[in-house]
Amino acid sequence: MKLSHFSFELPENLLAEYPAENRDESKLMVIHRESGKIEHKLFKDLIDYFDEGDVMVLNNTKVFPARLYGNKEKTGARIEVFLLRELNEEQRLWDVLVDPARKIRIGNKLYFGEDESLVAEVIDNTTSRGRTLRFLYDGAYIDFRRKLRELGETPLPKYIKRKVEPEDEQRYQTIYAKHEGAVAAPTAGLHFSKHLLKRLEIKGVDFAELTLHVGLGTFNPVEVEDLSKHKMDSEELIIEERATEIVNSAKKKKKRICAVGTTAMRGLESAVSSAHTLNTYDGWTNKFIFPPYEFSIANAMVTNFHLPKSTLLMMVSAFIGHDLMKRAYKEAILEQYKFYSYGDAMLIL
Repeated sequence: MKLSHFSFELPENLLAEYPAENRDESKLMVIHRESGKIEHKLFKDLIDYFDEGDVMVLNNTKVFPARLYGNKEKTGARIEVFLLRELNEEQRLWDVLVDPARKIRIGNKLYFGEDESLVAEVIDNTTSRGRTLRFLYDGAYIDFRRKLRELGETPLPKYIKRKVEPEDEQRYQTIYAKHEGAVAAPTAGLHFSKHLLKRLEIKGVDFAELTLHVGLGTFNPVEVEDLSKHKMDSEELIIEERATEIVNSAKKKKKRICAVGTTAMRGLESAVSSAHTLNTYDGWTNKFIFPPYEFSIANAMVTNFHLPKSTLLMMVSAFIGHDLMKRAYKEAILEQYKFYSYGDAMLIL
């Protein structure tokens, strides 16, 4: 498969600027892989496709307010700083993206907050856009993190041109988010309401949780025509024993195991044993799934509608089959489904 196989025309008005009014009332396209049948439903109808003993695998990562705005010393130029990854807790070292990148050099200081109470110094130019910052903060680590949270903004994707609104803080977060560390939401999970989760639970559906801290690498554009040459950024992944027990027991009983989102799917596929069961995991993964690919754990998937040429679309194609994926996306555009982070959802069976 080549990069050009994943190109399609996406009308700009289908990029979702706002979430659906109610989480579980976004549109849901249901795709049956065996028959090729496509249905149009609401997300809350998802419950009709699952029975007692089926399992949903959720990514319980929590988005932290990763976008900060600072001012450069002397010139006062406004600089956007996007926190990517904490490198060293004691030294307050962070990998960040800065924008505009051309204005920032090693040794520059940046001031944050109206009272300029947080200062950072650029100590390394790691990539063309990336930098390493050392935050100069004397207080305790817990106070430093509180300060970052206070000054940070919900990191909505760049395609959303509007200002961040108060409701984004809660809506750009799954209701089951637990472990802080993601700079982007696992968006398929945004459609689940407390009410829908409760109904699924009453029906006897089990939930297994893993933690994959979504980084921006998930959304990095693929710039090589030969997909085997694309390198994914590493992201932290934790799968505990409880999750492996739930998943492996359901797999043994030939139940439906549904990965909620591409991140959950990537997490599962990063921890497969030689016997095609799920292992515990605590480390980093840079797994890139594109066709052809044999999936070992999940036999169903919930996902949003993705952008042309994205690694997420490639994974969907590997799971659903390339021709059916193209047909489904053509229909989604025709039926005015909303795409990307705040967009509508697809259930693949």
